[in-house]
Amino acid sequence: MRWQDVFRGHEKMAAGEGGARRHLALLLLFALLVYFVGNGALTITDPVESNYVETAKEMMASGDLFSPRIYGRYWYDKPVLFYWELIAAFSLFGQTEFAARFFPAVLSAVSLLLTYWFGRRLYGERVGFVAALLMGTSVELWYVGHAVITDMTLFASMSGMLISFYLGYEERRVRWYYLAFFLAGVAVLTKGPIGLCLPGLIILLFLAWERRLRELWSIHILAGFALFFAVAAIWYYPMVRLHGSDFLDTFLGVHNVLRATVSEHPRDNVWYFYVLVYLLGLFPWSFASLPAAVRRVWRRDLSLSRTPAMRFLVVWAVTVFAVFECFATKYVTYTLPYLLPLSLLLARYFAPRRELFRLLAGGMTALFVVLACFVAPPLMEEASGREAAALLAETEQRIAAEAGERPLLVSYGRYSCSLVYYSGLVPYCLRPRSVVLREQPGRGEISWNEKNVMPFLAEEDLPTQRDVLLLTDVEKKGGSAVTEETLHEALSGSWERLAATENGRQLFLRRAERETSSKEMEQ
Repeated sequence: MRWQDVFRGHEKMAAGEGGARRHLALLLLFALLVYFVGNGALTITDPVESNYVETAKEMMASGDLFSPRIYGRYWYDKPVLFYWELIAAFSLFGQTEFAARFFPAVLSAVSLLLTYWFGRRLYGERVGFVAALLMGTSVELWYVGHAVITDMTLFASMSGMLISFYLGYEERRVRWYYLAFFLAGVAVLTKGPIGLCLPGLIILLFLAWERRLRELWSIHILAGFALFFAVAAIWYYPMVRLHGSDFLDTFLGVHNVLRATVSEHPRDNVWYFYVLVYLLGLFPWSFASLPAAVRRVWRRDLSLSRTPAMRFLVVWAVTVFAVFECFATKYVTYTLPYLLPLSLLLARYFAPRRELFRLLAGGMTALFVVLACFVAPPLMEEASGREAAALLAETEQRIAAEAGERPLLVSYGRYSCSLVYYSGLVPYCLRPRSVVLREQPGRGEISWNEKNVMPFLAEEDLPTQRDVLLLTDVEKKGGSAVTEETLHEALSGSWERLAATENGRQLFLRRAERETSSKEMEQ
């Protein structure tokens, strides 16, 4: 059956009393097909996904569910909620790829239903349904809905908070305000202060536009803040008590203030970065709506103040874009929170253009299923250390059995956290002493070095009286292949190449130098 026939048949059924239920059923079927199918074949990748799963794994092993840790060290990169989601999924399904991607997929489905529900209240069933499918078939939501990162949880909680606020504002029901503050606490437990500051700024600008700032001076707002602090304190209070200034300086100083003021990836800090993210992330809808947008600009038809709902959606989308445009550190996923209001605004354009919508939505659905099942798995295997982890673990056990002592494990070149996750082994990050001194954390300053929490070892301190098992990339400094000869020149000693993986990791062994006994010298 063609997707066009499904949509036509669905529209006829939706005209009846069961239209809403059928919309929901179709959205759930769509979410299951696009966001769950194939997840078990998507390997955990470096450099981001692996940090989250390894942290959750070590938290489970330690029995400490409050203090995130990685490589045996405390790790203050993100708050705890997403780690709790991973721990819950691992407890249910085991430490598998499907489990790691379970909650991002679930929250993708929740976000689609939330979009439909809110769009239905604002503009009717058809627009709500189109907005949900439009958002679900956008490239950015598909990517984030499969990625083991915090952004899908932040998206769902922040969207729920803003929707709850607007309903409280429109309906004059305080229960919506309380729900908004509760979800703000959830957002702050997901990604830190931005979970309150960004939606708070959106609300402030909207009320200023509406000339209703007095809404903020209410006993219910004060009670809402009390609820927010109670939710946030579930984790922040024990963390401050347990770790004090170390937690505050690293979490707030490095992972929040520094991220906003000093670019982690300077090459991406260009003015057009988020313009490209919009065009590619909201593909195909961004390009399909571009001619109409150009015509409106040409005709100077830029009226944005038709209804409070439209003004709220416009403030929501524009504020997200503007805030992160001002951030020094730019990531593809940062502007994800504008996807819901943009989808609702675009749905009003695509809802009457049924044939175009069916064609694009059906085509993207089929494309995403093919990508998840056939294209993404080998590409993600290339960006993962899973194969090298199996090789390293097997070789390490064999050498330990032969020598009666475990070899020293070192990583030369790119350090793979996914290798640590899959193998349970933690190699040293091998660097020249000057680089170690420059890149190690704990130098008494707020810098990106605080992210380098893997164990370091200076090349000059590499022991000669112990077997050394070295993992490296095929391509190393200067683009030249790593060989026994290049390792001998860089690190000295006799290196033996043991094996290589299909995605370019090589394993080398340097045997320990045996001490010559007096008896051997006499002979």
